Amino acid sequence: MAKRSSTLETTLLALEILRRIPRAPRSITAGELHEQLVASGFQRDLRTIQRQLDMLSAALDIERNDDAVPYRYQWLPHAKPLAIPHLNAQESLLLTLAEEHLRHLLPTHLMKSLQGFFAQAHRNLEPDRNAGLEREWPSKIRVVATTQPLLPPTIAPGVLDTVSEALYHNHRLRLDYKNADGRRQTIEVMPLGLAQQGPRLYLVCRFQGFENERSLALHRILSAEQASTIPFERPRDFDLAQYDADGRFRFGEGDRIRLRFRIKRKIGHHLLETPLSRDQTIIEADGDRLEVTATVVDSAMLYQWLRGFGDAVDGVEKLDPEAS
Repeated sequence: MAKRSSTLETTLLALEILRRIPRAPRSITAGELHEQLVASGFQRDLRTIQRQLDMLSAALDIERNDDAVPYRYQWLPHAKPLAIPHLNAQESLLLTLAEEHLRHLLPTHLMKSLQGFFAQAHRNLEPDRNAGLEREWPSKIRVVATTQPLLPPTIAPGVLDTVSEALYHNHRLRLDYKNADGRRQTIEVMPLGLAQQGPRLYLVCRFQGFENERSLALHRILSAEQASTIPFERPRDFDLAQYDADGRFRFGEGDRIRLRFRIKRKIGHHLLETPLSRDQTIIEADGDRLEVTATVVDSAMLYQWLRGFGDAVDGVEKLDPEAS
């Protein structure tokens, strides 16, 4: 019985080691693994962990980098994951859909660490697998554009990786940036948020020496590097959701106005179904027009939206915010 218990403990230890070895390009040393395992209740000495690592790397797709001491271990990029051999068809479908939407919204190292999961999900949905209905599902759904579709701009190699990693770790960035007017400058910023707006990605940040936030288009960053590996303390007065609610991604400053305009009934009927605000009111106007009144964020995007209706919209005016 004692031998069986010892064998079970050795197996559990090996599984725990395999679970904690990261996928390339990240890696881990035997010492780091030892600390994690001890903290989790596995009382084994460092030499035992080293022996286990040597045996596992010899038998599995685990690479031991012995260019320097201590040695570092990592799963090879295309190693088949052992932790998820039983993903069912529904889970595989969910992961393949999530992969597309998370591609630019997760730090690069997290996306890379999930590649094994994504690869397994894709394999499970291959034509020779028993997942016919799930495989058909992506062709049955579509997110459609509400404006003229645009191709995404080109982001310089390495910029997204560096920016997302600095954002994740709260490290300052040094950027070579060229604005929309073509003015180029080297700036040091505190990265605070990353937002996707249509095909474009924007970094919300604070410039060194300033207390306000700005949005920088990632495709205008020519190069990026971490300015420091010492984490900064995130400003307590910054909230990315509020930044968005204030219309900052719509070229506004957070000012709210009471807006009134008239729109042709046929063109503006959708506003009865999808209102501009919770306090929106619509009344009959002269002819075939509707008079719309709503409290909205004052922004350039708002007026661009109104201009898009052409002569179907008229009588645009700002009212006192307290006006009913």
